[in-house]
Amino acid sequence: MTTLDTPTPVAVPSKPSLKVDWVRLAPFLYTIGLFAVWEIGVRISGLPHTILPTPTRVFEAIIQYWSPIWKNSIQTLYTTVLGFLIAVVAGLGIGLFIGWSRAIYAGLYPIMVGFNAIPKVALVPILVIWFGIGTVPAVLTAFLISFFPIVVNVATGLATIEPETEDVLRALGAKKMDIMLKVGIPRSMPYFFGSLKVAITLAFVGSVVSETVASNSGLGNMMASAQSNFNVPLVFAGLLMLAVEHKRHIEIGLRRSHHIAEARIGRHRFADHR
Repeated sequence: MTTLDTPTPVAVPSKPSLKVDWVRLAPFLYTIGLFAVWEIGVRISGLPHTILPTPTRVFEAIIQYWSPIWKNSIQTLYTTVLGFLIAVVAGLGIGLFIGWSRAIYAGLYPIMVGFNAIPKVALVPILVIWFGIGTVPAVLTAFLISFFPIVVNVATGLATIEPETEDVLRALGAKKMDIMLKVGIPRSMPYFFGSLKVAITLAFVGSVVSETVASNSGLGNMMASAQSNFNVPLVFAGLLMLAVEHKRHIEIGLRRSHHIAEARIGRHRFADHR
């Protein structure tokens, strides 16, 4: 008795999926919608461009004044990044020092909180007296306004070490420096990287505010000069460039820092604190 061979089915290649990733497109769509509502609203209301310019007038100002806008954008980015890097180094060092022991934490933390309560804008005139008008006051303002979140997060990370863990390590012969290097610093790193996003945003605020009153360059100075000349489209062009600059440069840096943290600390441990 013979059996008939059944033909094996041939797999039909599936067509490539043309699904649209609406999640990734959402920011662009909402941005376009916001500009459209802005444009239509200004045209319907009849507001003059000296009060609220349309997006088209703002983009025209960007094209017209592109050279000074680009030059001042580089200056603002330079002062912001420099002040932020100083804040990272100083904030990490001061945070580790404050979190070294509970006695130091109890003594210095209230002083840091009191200093942070001072509006940093009030310090700009003092910085101008000391260093004159220029880049230095903008860098120092960016530093002063951004280093406190780093200090607090690093000190908080060190403060989360359980006393029982320290007692066990001391019983095993570990010294204070060993505990800090093996347990304390790795424990505080997720908090440290989590504070960078807040710190860089504050650094941008500090540099721009200082540039408006104590500098002869930068986007803040350009916007202040445009405001005095009633060039409102140029003021909004400066605001738009600040948003683009922050989005483009800062998010790339933070994303890289997150990758470094995940590689050094461990993906799951870092994700729990992010």
